[in-house]
Amino acid sequence: MTSLLTYENWNQLSDSFSIDDKTKGALAVLKWAYQHYPQDQIVYSSSFGAEAIVLIDLIHQVKQDAHIVFLDTGLHFLETYEVIDRIEARFPTLNIERKQPSLTLDEQAAKYGTALWKRDPNQCCHIRKVLPLRETLTAKKAWISGLRRDQSPTRKDTQFLNKDEKFKNIKVCPLIHWTWDEVWDYIKENDLPYNELHDRNYPSIGCFPCTQAVEAGGDSRAGRWTGSSKTECGLHTT
Repeated sequence: MTSLLTYENWNQLSDSFSIDDKTKGALAVLKWAYQHYPQDQIVYSSSFGAEAIVLIDLIHQVKQDAHIVFLDTGLHFLETYEVIDRIEARFPTLNIERKQPSLTLDEQAAKYGTALWKRDPNQCCHIRKVLPLRETLTAKKAWISGLRRDQSPTRKDTQFLNKDEKFKNIKVCPLIHWTWDEVWDYIKENDLPYNELHDRNYPSIGCFPCTQAVEAGGDSRAGRWTGSSKTECGLHTT
């Protein structure tokens, strides 16, 4: 296949992967990514939500010592940290890094005031998520994400392979054709650990000050930054 770094037609490259298999192309995309990029040039940025658990299991089938980074804002739910511990026990060969921001919460409060996430959630996300991921991706040519097309209108056009203008590299999204039900079918069929908050109507789980439960049948991201126009943390926007 043509080298991704010089390939100009991104849609054509993404469309070259067949989705007529059990993983809807996800496993093939991951195999391609780990064959194309050396270990030190690709990383999976994982939230350890439901989609992440599926991706971790698929990645482990392809690259058992893959580098996975968790953006540890210091504001995650206890249940999120617990599921990371369980995943590390289930997949001990994976290289799971807990990446922390350069500012501690106390240092952030001293510089920007307390509870920045209430007054300026975009700035808080920038400090505690975007900047740490940028540091991680500085030496990477590609990163893997669990975006799905049906998560939100802003993600409906996501391709398997995307030119990421924010981080100046390639974003690989193996699960774009999966539905929410298919994600859970896979988790249950393979008896995978998952965040227990999902059983309490938290479909999308971020930091605890900015994440709430969602009413049955509600949008999967309705619980994020409730009451504001914010819908993304900034990792997937230009």
